[in-house]
Amino acid sequence: MSKVKSTNGKVIAENRKARFSYAIEDTIEAGLVLTGTEVKSLRLGTANIQESYASMENGEFWLINSYIPEYTEGNRFNHEPRRLRKLLLSKREMARLAKETDREGMTLVPLKLYFNERGLAKLLLGIAKGKKIHDKRETEKKRDWNREKARLLKQGG
Repeated sequence: MSKVKSTNGKVIAENRKARFSYAIEDTIEAGLVLTGTEVKSLRLGTANIQESYASMENGEFWLINSYIPEYTEGNRFNHEPRRLRKLLLSKREMARLAKETDREGMTLVPLKLYFNERGLAKLLLGIAKGKKIHDKRETEKKRDWNREKARLLKQGG
């Protein structure tokens, strides 16, 4: 049910910890409303979305607590690094996301910030449910076992 196109553009920031801390049920691609200095700063590839999340406020979705550093060549018109950034979604997508996040324990987690093939900044959002500690341990065990299995296959051939 995922409506994600290929993300073979330039990846700016990735939230790798999200897949460990959350069970991602579905993903959706959203555009971002950015200023000129934010886009220039993103082209340098120094953004951070680790501690950010998306939330619905006043009928619109916003990216909260994302970090895009100030553009070094910018002047007095430079942007605020941790400002709220509006997400661009269709009405149908907004209604669906609002319904999904109203369910208990569901949240919107940014997974990847990237430029698509046309050079537009896009955000890959995951509709996620927080994992319990035992689920995280299970994920870690699976990852360790797969790593060990690959190592044994490589040695034994």
